[in-house]
Amino acid sequence: MTRRVVHQIKGAQLQDLTETGRELYLTLLKKVLVNVIYEDPAIPNPIFDDATHDKEARNSGADWPSVAHTMIGMIRLDNVESCLKQVIAERVPGDFIETGVWRGGTCIFARGLLKAYGIKDRKVWLADSFEGIPKVDESSHPLDLELNLHEFNEVLGVSEETVRENFRRYDLLDEQVEFLPGWFCDTLPAAPVRQLAVLRLDGDLYESTMDALVHLYPKLSVGGFVIIDDYMIPSCREAVQEFRRKEGIEGDPIKEIDEFSVYWRRSR
Repeated sequence: MTRRVVHQIKGAQLQDLTETGRELYLTLLKKVLVNVIYEDPAIPNPIFDDATHDKEARNSGADWPSVAHTMIGMIRLDNVESCLKQVIAERVPGDFIETGVWRGGTCIFARGLLKAYGIKDRKVWLADSFEGIPKVDESSHPLDLELNLHEFNEVLGVSEETVRENFRRYDLLDEQVEFLPGWFCDTLPAAPVRQLAVLRLDGDLYESTMDALVHLYPKLSVGGFVIIDDYMIPSCREAVQEFRRKEGIEGDPIKEIDEFSVYWRRSR
């Protein structure tokens, strides 16, 4: 065997090992963000009433964790990973944004993935009030009024500094992470986001969902993905369906992620 052939084989093995290491890192990152490692208890909430750590509920994002940095579970994090990898592989231009970030875990994972692949020309945007859910009143959408999720802002409202500190703990707070603090109706119309490849909505309410779609969908590249975390909530689902009808994009099929969430890919 010539020295050149040996060098080629070693090069291939090193490449494989690098890819293996990357996948091990991303898998571990997801497990830590969801906290299936130390299994923190859930916080009782209006949708799910389980104050213990239930592995199935945590995996599917069906609880409010007391410690974990994301509540979307492993299945939905897998979806984020799949969408990001696809736009990277197919060179669909644009950044990642999440509207409604809670403790920042999903965006931490997105930044971790970009770093694992050595990508320096895409950003991760975090749009959030960092105060919780907007308080609804008689002028709000009727379905939003029924939810009254602002009553749980002690849990749902996480400060910007707390989210920044969570990024620091993973060594992932840098110039590729951008914050858009404030209510969506105020921040998204003039947001300095130029182009998106993945648009992930987690705003729960009709108005929050509609604000994000109206102001950010036009910036989504063809071939990019829209992820709707709260599609099972009637107010969110109504906003999505209304927007798709108005914009004539019903031809882009909605695909189920799990019983709570969906996504679709922009075709034109």
